[in-house]
Amino acid sequence: MRVPVALTIAGSDSGGGAGIQADLKTYAFHQVHGTSVLTCVTAQNTQGVNRVDALPVAAVVAQIEAVVRDIGTQATKTGMLLNAEIINAVVSQVKGFNLEPLVVDPVMVSRSGDQLIDDQAVTSLREGLIPLATIVTPNRYEAQLLSGLEIHTLDDMRSAAQRIYQLGANAVLVKGGAMRGDLCGVDVWFDGSQFYTLKTTLIETKNNHGTGCTLSSAIAANLALGQTPFTAVQRAKEYVTTALQHALDIGQGYGSVGHFFPLLPA
Repeated sequence: MRVPVALTIAGSDSGGGAGIQADLKTYAFHQVHGTSVLTCVTAQNTQGVNRVDALPVAAVVAQIEAVVRDIGTQATKTGMLLNAEIINAVVSQVKGFNLEPLVVDPVMVSRSGDQLIDDQAVTSLREGLIPLATIVTPNRYEAQLLSGLEIHTLDDMRSAAQRIYQLGANAVLVKGGAMRGDLCGVDVWFDGSQFYTLKTTLIETKNNHGTGCTLSSAIAANLALGQTPFTAVQRAKEYVTTALQHALDIGQGYGSVGHFFPLLPA
C-alpha cells in the first residue's frame, strides 16, 4: 500500500506528549507514514524538563540523508532544533533536498514565556530557516521575539504576522494559546495578501502538553495529503481541538492531548 510520507525533525519527549512522539502519533492518525530525525533527547515528564542532550550535527544530517534518499517525503516539519549548529545543518539539508512543503514550528519560547534557545540559535532560525518555510507557526512569545513587537491585542497579532511574513515565509500562523481573555485560542493567519482569524471552541483543561507540536505536525500531515496550506491549517486546528476534548489525565502535572481519541473508550 502506498501512503503519503511526512518527516519530522525535532526533539524527543520521554513523557510522550510532545516532540517526535506527538508528531508520529499525529501522522498516524492522519494515515500518513511518519519518518523522524532526532535533534535532541530530553528527560521530561508532565511536570517539566529535567535534562536536554543535543545530538551531534553529523548524526542529524545522517538521519535526514538516510530518510530522504530512500523513502522521500511529501511534507516536512521542524520542531525543537536546540542550537545554531543544528539549525544551520537543517537549513542546508532543506535546501539541498528541496524539502517542501515545510512547516516550521519555531520552538524558541515556551507558552509561559521562558526562552528555550540562545540568541545565536534565534538568529539562525530567523535568518536561515524561516525564509524557507511554507508555514511558520509561532506562539505569542515566539511571535514577539521574531517581530520585535509586544502582543496584547488582535491587531498586535496581525502586525506581528506581517513582520514575520517579511522574514520570507510563505504564510504565518500566530497562535493565541498564550493570549488572555477572549483571544485565548484565537490564531491569526497571514499569507501576504489576506488575514484570517481562526477560532474554535475553547477547551478548559490543564492537560494541554504538546499542542504546538501536534498542530504543526497535523498541518504537515494535511499538506502531505495534498491539502492547500490554509485548508491544512483549518483541519489541523480542528484536530487539536478535538484532541484537547479528549486530553489525557496522566502524571502529576500537565497531561497531553489525546492524539488517538477515536481509540479511547467512550
